[in-house]
Amino acid sequence: MRDTVEIGMGRTARRTYELDEINIVPSRRTRSSQDVSTAWQLDAYRFEIPVVAHPTDALVSPEFAIEMGRLGGLGVLNGEGLIGRHADVEEKIAQVVAAAEKEPEPAAAIRLLQQLHAAPLDPDLLGAAVARIRDAGVTTAVRVSPQNARALTPALVSAGVDLLVIQGTIISAERVAQDHGVGEPLNLKTFISELDIPVVAGGVLDHRTALHLMRTGAAGVIVGYGSTRGVTTSDEVLGISVPMATAIADAAAARREYLDETGGRYVHVLADGDIHTSGDLAKAIACGADAVVLGTPLATAAEALGDGWFWPAAAAHPSLPRGALLQVALGERPSLGQVLTGPSDDPFGSLNLVGGLRRSMAKAGYCDLKEFQKVGLTVGN
Repeated sequence: MRDTVEIGMGRTARRTYELDEINIVPSRRTRSSQDVSTAWQLDAYRFEIPVVAHPTDALVSPEFAIEMGRLGGLGVLNGEGLIGRHADVEEKIAQVVAAAEKEPEPAAAIRLLQQLHAAPLDPDLLGAAVARIRDAGVTTAVRVSPQNARALTPALVSAGVDLLVIQGTIISAERVAQDHGVGEPLNLKTFISELDIPVVAGGVLDHRTALHLMRTGAAGVIVGYGSTRGVTTSDEVLGISVPMATAIADAAAARREYLDETGGRYVHVLADGDIHTSGDLAKAIACGADAVVLGTPLATAAEALGDGWFWPAAAAHPSLPRGALLQVALGERPSLGQVLTGPSDDPFGSLNLVGGLRRSMAKAGYCDLKEFQKVGLTVGN
């Protein structure tokens, strides 16, 4: 039964929960973390760790995506970012970082991001980036926005992309738009049915939208939009925020409903937002996620393109930016391998993220991710 409260005469609101408000409750015999598997499979693609890199230029270059793949995860290129607009993308990223370091107010760096994103997309540049990842033998994935999916996807498919991620701050099964020179609305069900590659779509915030996206034929649904305090500003700009524990649980309920509805089609739930530590990662899986999408935790890695800085793709919106630049690491930075699989010398869970998840699963007595979704939970004060 949903917990609703009255916020005024004739107006009620649902009580929801953040990840930091819930706790995992071990209630089975413990096991060795060596007996725990963190593997999962999205369509035909198997991954050894349930970690996806958030599609932002601050993180994912072809080299970063290759290393993510080598470590068992998935790196997603931002198909509408600087990598597809500038041949000297490292130099452009360095200019953005320099602007952020020089000026404490975010406006200067945001203006530069907007200017750099005003350059036209070059399909050849984007295709070359995809080819570098593909040639390394790891799974290739590229993110496009709903409004540009129809235009960009053919070139990506020709370049050999394995997975397509259609992601916006909020997404629905059909993008409704009058003709403002942007072409026909995107009907995801029709669009996905015409593709030979699996599609992951998001973000969603509630059960109903998650179920609608599952019915489009998406192989995975993203919950959230990468919310991170001090970085994403959709709450301040739009009044929209995501209570991740509740949103993940709602999407997991939609997954069960769709599984029964279709007689066995399983759609993966990816949690994107407010996951900073291995404990947060474990809670997201416990709430029902199959994998998590990480931003700032991976931005601390030496391989990240942003040199210790992080910003979401929405920070470059030409008229309504919904993100800022945040410095997440100073000085010598750990390798991506250390961030994901250790070893760790940090007692607060920012390193060896997957090792922390494995240990949490072992303490609770579960040996794989789907079983761990059944672990007991409590709500803290």
